[in-house]
Amino acid sequence: MTLVNSNERLDDLDRNGYKIIQNPEVFCFGIDAVLLSHFAKVTKKDQKVLDIGTGTGIIPILMHAVYQKGKYTGIDIQEEMVEMANRSLQLNEITEDIQIKHVDVKDYRNHFEGHSLDLVTCNPPYMKGTNGLKNEHPSKTIARHEVMCTLEDIIEAAGYVLKVKGKLCMIHRPQRLADIICAMRQNKIEPKRLRMVYPKPGQAPTMILIEGVKGGNSEMRVEKPLIVYNEDGTHTDEIYEIYGREKPKAQ
Repeated sequence: MTLVNSNERLDDLDRNGYKIIQNPEVFCFGIDAVLLSHFAKVTKKDQKVLDIGTGTGIIPILMHAVYQKGKYTGIDIQEEMVEMANRSLQLNEITEDIQIKHVDVKDYRNHFEGHSLDLVTCNPPYMKGTNGLKNEHPSKTIARHEVMCTLEDIIEAAGYVLKVKGKLCMIHRPQRLADIICAMRQNKIEPKRLRMVYPKPGQAPTMILIEGVKGGNSEMRVEKPLIVYNEDGTHTDEIYEIYGREKPKAQ
């Protein structure tokens, strides 16, 4: 059986020898998935993790590669993405620790028990509704725009499945921060940790990483900025560390 189709490519994740199958015509993961995988920590062997809108399965696969701990479930509404993600699990021989399922997040009560999970991760669609909608592949539209689910749908589901003191970790755009905090609090998830992501020093942030705790106390810690590029256009030392790659030696 061939696990990689002719229209797909196999990418090395530079972590524990893991690879991932992707279709460039459909959708490929970006830096946001890598940053979230690093931001959301797995600390126990049996920690139960749910990734909402998992797509290619990149976040659970990367987190398993980095932490070598946890039991993961990824859900996605796109059946073809779920099928491709499951082939990546077979390729890496990690089907015992990760399951990818064809599930609509809005149907969470029929698939998950309440108060049953330790951690929820999500790299959701950034664009509200059809704002900025362009003529593109349907999978790209679903990944980028809130056409199949909203931010509120995702956080409501997280509020239901998380145990008390369980965590929700997301990456999003700074302009949606107020929406995220409001939705978290409506679902008894208290924002506890925030980190801004900046393209270069002196520029405005383009992404935020945020962690909320189910039933947590009201105090949020703002962490030091995460800067992607140096002034000369090279990646910062921290980005090399997050990707698990060695920094090129100076010529």
